[in-house]
Amino acid sequence: MKQLLKAVVIILTIGYPFMVYWGLQHYSAVKLLPLLVILLALRWLAGNRPGERRILLAIIATVLIVGFTWGHQIGLKFYPALVNLGLLVLFAGSLLSPPSFVERLARLREPELSTAGVVYTRRVTLAWSIFFFINGCLAAATALWASDETWLLYNGFIAYLLIGTLAAGEWLLRQRVMH
Repeated sequence: MKQLLKAVVIILTIGYPFMVYWGLQHYSAVKLLPLLVILLALRWLAGNRPGERRILLAIIATVLIVGFTWGHQIGLKFYPALVNLGLLVLFAGSLLSPPSFVERLARLREPELSTAGVVYTRRVTLAWSIFFFINGCLAAATALWASDETWLLYNGFIAYLLIGTLAAGEWLLRQRVMH
């Protein structure tokens, strides 16, 4: 059941920019807020680590602050920026408190990770941290200053393309490094 819930959260998170864009064309932002509340509640239920839940609480608080400060529409559009901020905290925080996030993932497949593997996974974690910082800044900029169409293009397509490119590039580099 937990796996199904996580899958639903991933699908809703990926589809979120499209749902918000479509919804803003037909409804007021206030009427769309329950969509964000449902998504955040499902993320809460799907999360199982205290650190993840603390980050989620910070995202909820920030969405509320942004929504009340700059308006409900920007609050809705700010969610992708906050997801990136949460991932940045998760990844960069693990660099300050080893093992790194990517090392933890790597040890699931290879428990006896070499010293070189630990160094490599720290570098990959740093690369993802830099990516989440830049991507989060761009997501925030599109929420604050771009048209709805530009916000959707970046957060619903370009950001995912960049994530896929970084993941594929890292996978190719890892294959080369391992050999």
